[in-house]
Amino acid sequence: MAVFKLTEGSYIFPPTALADNDGLLAYGGDLSVPRLLNAYSNGIFPWFNPGEEILWWSPHRRFVIFPKEIHVSRSMKKAIKKSGLYTKTNADFAGVVKGCRAQREGDTWLSDDMEAAYNALFVQGYAMSVGVYKEEKLVGGLYGVLLGRCFFGESMFSDVENASKLALVDLCKNDFVFVDCQFHTPHLETMGGQYIKWNEYRRLLREGI
Repeated sequence: MAVFKLTEGSYIFPPTALADNDGLLAYGGDLSVPRLLNAYSNGIFPWFNPGEEILWWSPHRRFVIFPKEIHVSRSMKKAIKKSGLYTKTNADFAGVVKGCRAQREGDTWLSDDMEAAYNALFVQGYAMSVGVYKEEKLVGGLYGVLLGRCFFGESMFSDVENASKLALVDLCKNDFVFVDCQFHTPHLETMGGQYIKWNEYRRLLREGI
C-alpha cells in the first residue's frame, strides 16, 4: 500500500484503513496541536527518529489496557507499599517527559520537537502525567494524550524499581474507556495489556471522545 504524504496547511489524514501491515499510514506534516488532536481522535499517532520525516501510524490491531482489568500481583502490591513511593498527577508534566527522554538518551523518538509538542498539548489541557516520587524527588512516571475518557500513553520511565508500574496503576484509577499502549511490550502485557481489533478500538474511541 502507498504511504501518504501530508500536505502543508491541512490537518486531514487519509482513512486509517489504508495503513500498511505495520500500521504506517502517512508521513510529513508537523506536530502542531490541531494536527495532533485530529490524529489522536482518529486513532493515529506520530513515531519517528529524530531528524527524520514525521511518520504517522495507525496499527490495525490495538494494544490497550482496560483500567478495570489492570493486573497487579500480590508481590507487586507489597513491594510498592514498602517502597515509600507516592504519586502526583500533573505536578510536573515537563519533568516527566524529560525523565522519559533521559532514560532513553541516544535511542529515543523524543526529540526537541516532540518534547515541545506534548508540552503544548498539556498547556491546552490535552495531555496528562502521573509522576512518582520518593522523598519529594521525581523518580518515575508516565505521560500521554488525554481526549475525553481516552488516554493514549506515550512513554514511561523508572529510576527506581516499580516506579513506572505504580504510575500505571494510579493512572488506571481514572474512569478511562481504555489506555492505548500503542505498541506491545511484555511489561505491559503482564499488567493486563491485550490486543483488540480495529473495529472495537474505533467503537471505544468514539464512545470515549
